[in-house]
Amino acid sequence: MLQRLRLSSVIALVCGLLGQPAHSQESPTQFPVKQLSAGILVISAEMASTNEQRELGLMYRQSLGPNQGMAFIFDFPARECMWMKNTLLPLSVAFIDETGAIVNIEDMQPQTLTDHCSAKPVLYALEMNLGWFARHGLKAGSKISGLAPSR
Repeated sequence: MLQRLRLSSVIALVCGLLGQPAHSQESPTQFPVKQLSAGILVISAEMASTNEQRELGLMYRQSLGPNQGMAFIFDFPARECMWMKNTLLPLSVAFIDETGAIVNIEDMQPQTLTDHCSAKPVLYALEMNLGWFARHGLKAGSKISGLAPSR
């Protein structure tokens, strides 16, 4: 038993040193889900509001439903950047200001370290399948509702 415990500790340590999660990549972390809207479109968004949740994001996901995404809620408006380390899906990210208006949209390729940044300070970012915003006619100035935390 002690040997098994030591082996488990060594595996966790090696995974940490290699930058890989010690948890199973088969079952991603559960995030709270909230319904957002863009006009008549309804989006089922997982909400990432803590540093740990934002760091994990959609890493290791094998698929994402057609109207599913992940919303990142930042602590205060700032110029934010996203990258695709360990992210297996091609995504588009909309950077969104405190009023819910899209500032800019960037397309991102899987498993790259290229920074994709907001054009100005934002409070939110919404990742969806690649091309989702363009397919639905959403662009800079379009509004996303439901991002603000319930009070």
